[in-house]
Amino acid sequence: MTEYWRLPATEIAALVRSRQVSAAEVARDALARLDAANPAINAVVDHRPEDVLGQAAVIDAALARGEDPGPMAGVPVTIKVNVDQTGYATTNGLRIQKNLVAKQDNPVVANFRKAGVVLLGRTNTPAFSLRWFCRNGIHGHTKNPRDPGITPGGSSGGAAAAVAAGIGAVGHGTDIGGSIRYPAYACGVHGLRPTLGRIPAWNASGAERHVGGQLMAVSGPIARTIADLRLSFAAMSQRDVRDPWWVEAAHAGPPVEKRAALCIRPEGLATVPEVEAALRDAARRLEADGWVVEEVDCPPLREPASIQAMLWLAESRRGANAAYRQEADPDADFVLAQMEALCPEPDLNAFMDGLQKRAGFVRAWMAFFERYPVAITPVSAELPFPDQDDVSSPARFRQVMEAQLTQVGLPLMGLPGLVVTTGLVGRVPVGAQLLAGRYREDILFAAAEVIEAAGVPASPVDPFAG
Repeated sequence: MTEYWRLPATEIAALVRSRQVSAAEVARDALARLDAANPAINAVVDHRPEDVLGQAAVIDAALARGEDPGPMAGVPVTIKVNVDQTGYATTNGLRIQKNLVAKQDNPVVANFRKAGVVLLGRTNTPAFSLRWFCRNGIHGHTKNPRDPGITPGGSSGGAAAAVAAGIGAVGHGTDIGGSIRYPAYACGVHGLRPTLGRIPAWNASGAERHVGGQLMAVSGPIARTIADLRLSFAAMSQRDVRDPWWVEAAHAGPPVEKRAALCIRPEGLATVPEVEAALRDAARRLEADGWVVEEVDCPPLREPASIQAMLWLAESRRGANAAYRQEADPDADFVLAQMEALCPEPDLNAFMDGLQKRAGFVRAWMAFFERYPVAITPVSAELPFPDQDDVSSPARFRQVMEAQLTQVGLPLMGLPGLVVTTGLVGRVPVGAQLLAGRYREDILFAAAEVIEAAGVPASPVDPFAG
């Protein structure tokens, strides 16, 4: 019996579209895998088998009529619980939102449906989608399927854990400070934070996104192969007028020179030897493919990271902190208190100064990419953290924040970043972050495919095996 849950999305879609296998068969297999693997890791926190099988039946019926069900026909995909999916609660990991049931799909979900996917289930996130760890008071604690002692990442920890464990071929994630990229790194899979405006998103169930969210928050895919990131990105980025930030831009730009910048210690980041070795390994894989790699310093990330935190906290200080008090999640409360201690409250002039500086940082990075179309940076200065490490003490929280410089600094500029896993240090995943200019995800895919091809073939893991 074929275990379809082991296959990448590209192969599943090809089989279903050619009618070599039915979407219903794939869906039943995906549900069986969910039942087998999810109890150990708690990655999927809401799923309805009858809904899953109903979606598959619609795809099979369309194929029987000779219709095209979409480029991702029959591919099982998970959706993070912080975006609207009709009929499901958009909890964002909060007890206070357990009854916030969506009446319409977020554009991300709508685009996935148009592409023919089967929405398999809803994945966990920390309360308020706040942390690089994944537990909350409504859905519980998500574990990393590779090692329960390390974080699965966050905030899209459920998405990455599910993909790594073969629960769906693709996981939807969101990223305002590393929430796609870091979980992919921690779980040993790949993740794409696209350029701001590439993938339309909007929750009708909530208020308008705050200024920081509008400038920095994106949705993107997590998958076990770069080809699956490509396929998902194309499906997710289709037009939807509900998101005024959406940009219609070509998915392939002009050819560029195969030149990459290797940035091991951005602005003095204390990158550990194991991470440095992974970055140099990624660079060697590119060089073997004809790329020229130069070890250089990159444009600023520290000040952008400070402005990112200022913009995010400004909104919570304006009124969102009331929700924190109402939810009373101890992890979120601790993290918020530490963040507020690190980031003094700005006055209006400081807030405006931060927004004004953004253009200069974008300009500096885009000029950098003229010479180096790709930058190779740490995903984190450290290997994936021990689980719940950030709330162990204020001192350790500050160390975690420092290690995550490349996660927090990037979103202010709206630039794309792709995390490619490169291997394991014992049982612990390691990888590299690739950066490129705005709307040049095609360059990231090309470089990541070279790095991926020289590594270990992607395959899902059984939770906590070996």
